[in-house]
Amino acid sequence: MPDAQTLPEEKTPWQRVRNARHPKRPHTLDYVQRILTNFQEIHGDRLFADDPAIVCGIGRLDSHPIMLIGEQKGRDTKQKLYRNFGMPKPEGYRKALRAMHMAAKFARAIVTFLDTPGAYPGIDAEERGQAEAIARNLREMARLPVPLIAVCIGEGGSGGALALGVANRVFMMENAVYSVITPESCASIIYRDAAKAEQAAAALKLSAPDMLGLGLIDGIVPEPPGGAHEDYDEAARLLKERLARSLEELFNLTPDEAIQLRYQKFRRMGNFFTE
Repeated sequence: MPDAQTLPEEKTPWQRVRNARHPKRPHTLDYVQRILTNFQEIHGDRLFADDPAIVCGIGRLDSHPIMLIGEQKGRDTKQKLYRNFGMPKPEGYRKALRAMHMAAKFARAIVTFLDTPGAYPGIDAEERGQAEAIARNLREMARLPVPLIAVCIGEGGSGGALALGVANRVFMMENAVYSVITPESCASIIYRDAAKAEQAAAALKLSAPDMLGLGLIDGIVPEPPGGAHEDYDEAARLLKERLARSLEELFNLTPDEAIQLRYQKFRRMGNFFTE
């Protein structure tokens, strides 16, 4: 849990949604250039194509060699189109899985950054096996023999984020949100009115404090006053600090221990009753 002095400031869930979507909020590559050295990007799934909505690469976080995998949004119109608005296609998830298997082969810890409104729902993605690609990642991540850390740095949208989120440690940035559905879509279904998104956001329990209280994440990474978009360097410093500490904690796990602890962690989720 976060230290008392780093507890997130009080904000409504809808305020956190708006911060998570802020146009200047730092994305995966903004953090990569600030927390990793010798980063070398990996492209392609060796089956169909490269998906720019997911960035993979090897690098060093201080003394730790890691594999970094993160969902990447664009900043301007050209970049948003290139990155498909941060919505990965099957080849993106298959590229991520290829990188994970590479990390396992060379005994490197894996760090993933979640930041997507959801997996791309287009017919071309469905034809190429979008659901299968996500399901395969869930299965394979559950049994990778290396430590995994996942951080929701912005929007954690449904299976599109969860496909990179099966980890030994799961964290959320202070103003990130993690949910099975967007507040707008939820409001359209439940209240028959998308304008009630603010009400839906509160009901979804999608904020970091809510997720921590439910035991679905392991901690909250604090952000600079006003949000990560106000100070990229400070946001990156706080994130790097948490990652380094977690890597030290997980460093001595054996492959079997890493798998079993991850398995037990996710088996406990949703269990509120005991015989």
